[in-house]
Amino acid sequence: MDITSARFITSLAEYGGFPGRGLKQIAVAGKSNVGKSSLINSLCRQKALAKTSGTPGKTRLINVFLLNEAFHLIDLPGYGYAKVDKKEKAVWGKRMGDYFEQAQELKAVLQLVDIRHEPTADDLTMVSYLRQMGIPFITVATKADKLSRAQRHRHILPISFSLQVQPPDIIAYSSQTGEGRQALLNAIEAALQS
Repeated sequence: MDITSARFITSLAEYGGFPGRGLKQIAVAGKSNVGKSSLINSLCRQKALAKTSGTPGKTRLINVFLLNEAFHLIDLPGYGYAKVDKKEKAVWGKRMGDYFEQAQELKAVLQLVDIRHEPTADDLTMVSYLRQMGIPFITVATKADKLSRAQRHRHILPISFSLQVQPPDIIAYSSQTGEGRQALLNAIEAALQS
C-alpha cells in the first residue's frame, strides 16, 4: 500500500458525526511531543498536512484526515504534557475515552513512543487501556534517526519489555529519513484488511 492522497477533513472537540464517517479508521496516539504530526506528514508525504510544533501539547482536538479516499486517519490529542492543569487533562482524557468507546470503525491504533526513552507511565496506561478494550495497536518507536543502529537495538528492548510486545513487532520510524515508512504502511494495510 502507498498513500496516494491525503487531506484534512475536520477537527472535533467531541467525537461525533463528520463528513464521510463510516469508513475504516486508524488512530494515532502518543504522549505530547512524541512526533505524531511529523509522522502523519512523513507517512502522507505532505509537509504541512498535520500542524507540527516545537511546543508539546499542540494537538488538543481530534483531527480527522482522509487517506486514499478510502479510510480515516485520526490524530488524537497528545497525553502526559506536564504543563497542563488537571482540569484540561481531564477534558483530554474524556475526549479520548469517548472516541475509543464510540469509534466502531477503528481498526488499529498507532501507539507512538520515543525510541530514546523508556515508555512513560502514561504510555503504559494507554497500552493497558487498549488491551482492556480489545483494540489492536501497532507500536511505533519514533525519532529513530536520533540513534545509531547499534543504539536502537539497546533501546528497543526496554520498550518491548515495558509494553509487553515482541521486539520485531516494534517499528523504528524516522519522520526525517522515512525509515520504517514502508513497514508501517504494510502494518496499516494489514490492519485495514482485518
